[in-house]
Amino acid sequence: MACDTTIERRIDTLIVRWGNLGKKRMFGGVCYLTGGNICFGIWRDALIVRTEPVTAGELLSRKNVRPFDVTGRPMKGWLMVEAWGWTADDGLIRWLAMGRGFALTLPEK
Repeated sequence: MACDTTIERRIDTLIVRWGNLGKKRMFGGVCYLTGGNICFGIWRDALIVRTEPVTAGELLSRKNVRPFDVTGRPMKGWLMVEAWGWTADDGLIRWLAMGRGFALTLPEK
């Protein structure tokens, strides 16, 4: 199953003014990058968000959040957020901003 293009279009609309973001097909979905680092993306119908591992651990207590694990090996600091966890644009923007904010702390590739 490919990533949900409706979510992709929605994200594209919300982040159009952020600038300095690229988009790349990865993991069978699409990822958004800044400085060569992944910020967030879409896998099937879930949002992928990258953040600091301690923050990710805290967010895993939410019912709509689980580790990003599509290979049997969860990635530290990577989350999958089910769609009902960000139905409103402001909720989605918060998740996207979290991922972007983390990626901006990393050295450029």
